Amino acid sequence: MPTALPAPEDPPAHAPRRLPADPPYGLVEALPETVVAELVDGQLYAHPRPRGRHVFLASRIVTEVGRHFDFDPEDPTSWLIVSEPEVHFRRDFEVVVPDVAGWKAQRLPDLPTDQRFAHPPDWVCEVLSPSTESYDRRVKLPLYAAYGVGHVWLADADALTVTCYRLHRGEWRETGQARYPEPIALPPFDDRPLWPWPGKRRL
Repeated sequence: MPTALPAPEDPPAHAPRRLPADPPYGLVEALPETVVAELVDGQLYAHPRPRGRHVFLASRIVTEVGRHFDFDPEDPTSWLIVSEPEVHFRRDFEVVVPDVAGWKAQRLPDLPTDQRFAHPPDWVCEVLSPSTESYDRRVKLPLYAAYGVGHVWLADADALTVTCYRLHRGEWRETGQARYPEPIALPPFDDRPLWPWPGKRRL
């Protein structure tokens, strides 16, 4: 039975809030590079840079997805895969930094001229940490649903699992899970198996 995650009660896309005269993005810019800063509905969330196993798993997912599906300027069905992009759902007011994100090439033909990715991704992967798992599930997942991100992977660096969710009528539906050491073959990249795990050595 697919698992449904709660959808936001007030999707910003349907009922945008009034933006402040002075956007709070300056709070993000003022923080040191040793933290990851995000804004959700104008509220600042700051987390320490992720630990080694978190970074390693995110890097392996970037490498494996990119190896098979990354951007080809001559292929409109290809993807643009980016590590830790600064996604501005609403410029300088609703800002998140997913561990990995992907855009279908036809939806994002050009890279932004600054750090702001203004188009919602088609796919996001968040690597869970003990300090951020609740935030990822309770805050960021509803936000991704509100802005129409089609697929989300939640990768657990401790359990060595990747769980896939697909957006269906405003709710997240679990569509599969991969567990070490089996390959990852999950939507939207399920036509080729991926091997992000570190061979015979566990993280």
